[in-house]
Amino acid sequence: MVKTTNSPEETIEFAKKVGSLLDGGEVIAYRGGLGAGKTTFTRGLCDGFGIGDDVTSPTFALVNEYRKNGKALCHFDMYRINGADDLETTGFYDYMDGETVLAVEWSENIEEALPEGTIFIDIVRIDDNTREIHISGDDRFENIGD
Repeated sequence: MVKTTNSPEETIEFAKKVGSLLDGGEVIAYRGGLGAGKTTFTRGLCDGFGIGDDVTSPTFALVNEYRKNGKALCHFDMYRINGADDLETTGFYDYMDGETVLAVEWSENIEEALPEGTIFIDIVRIDDNTREIHISGDDRFENIGD
């Protein structure tokens, strides 16, 4: 599935649709360079999942937890993670409880640790406002871009 958005607001609205289809327990692996819009997408994802849009980048914290109404989403930044030992210190595996959604920025750095069934979201920065968003790994999102 491929969707093109032409503003941060459109990216958020599209991500809300994705978030509304989450059940809980999914691992979402973002791929995309600096400034691609991963945190912007997570803002919409959280809102669509029902836990609000007060989302900030986890760059310095490594993980930000968002909880509301019995739902949870953990937003990871794996930019500085260089292997299994580093990953263990983030508590990543502890969050895989079957209910918490894990949204992972810089998932390329931990690709070997991602579980089967991971949803991949590739965000390509076309220009200052335009993003091309590719979703793979789960049929629920096959026609969401229409």
